[in-house]
Amino acid sequence: MLRMTRDGADAGWSLVVPLKPLVRAKSRLAKAAGERFRPQLALAFALDTVSAALACDDVRDVAVVTDDPEAGERLAALGARIVPDTPGRGLNAALAHGADAVRARRPGAPVAALNADLPALRPAELELVLHSAALFPRAFLADAADIGTTLLSATSGVELAPAFGGASRARHLASGAREITALEVPSVRRDVDTGEDLRAALALGVGPHTARQAPRLAFGARTGPQSLPSGVRASGA
Repeated sequence: MLRMTRDGADAGWSLVVPLKPLVRAKSRLAKAAGERFRPQLALAFALDTVSAALACDDVRDVAVVTDDPEAGERLAALGARIVPDTPGRGLNAALAHGADAVRARRPGAPVAALNADLPALRPAELELVLHSAALFPRAFLADAADIGTTLLSATSGVELAPAFGGASRARHLASGAREITALEVPSVRRDVDTGEDLRAALALGVGPHTARQAPRLAFGARTGPQSLPSGVRASGA
């Protein structure tokens, strides 16, 4: 059921998730996943991320900004809205475009940008982050390394103004966004760029799409394909 604020505005969050064409996604995972398998793993991450986001009570809808036809078809089947990346000018332009597309339909929407590479994402942890984010005009959550950003929010009537990429935590702080720091939400902070990041996500417990791909992973010659963390499991909770 649609929740409303006191002034009658829709209170549900719209999430904007950017996804590169799969052939170019997650290039730093080639060593762990192999060049041919890497695009499938990137798609699995996105499917688990969007599935968990749509299962979060505070999320009204998810808009995925992508030009990848396979990813678009699979994510739309989950219930996501697919927004073509018409700017074609990189991550932050795609996020701004996605936020504009959301607000073209729902002008008062609170919007949050969410990374597509959060395979361990838990709906309950995302809900905690969004509850905290609602207290500030703009807010963000740093990644597990405290360097990047996994979520940036803007409440109704506030521009998202994304500055993702590299050391984005510092840029979002400098822009006036409030950092969310008091929560234990490891699944929302654990994005995956490298083999070590993937190991950490697997230890948290990944969603079903990534879990199905896990037996195909190899983390280098010394460890081999069977050296996976014991905590790999579907993450619906």
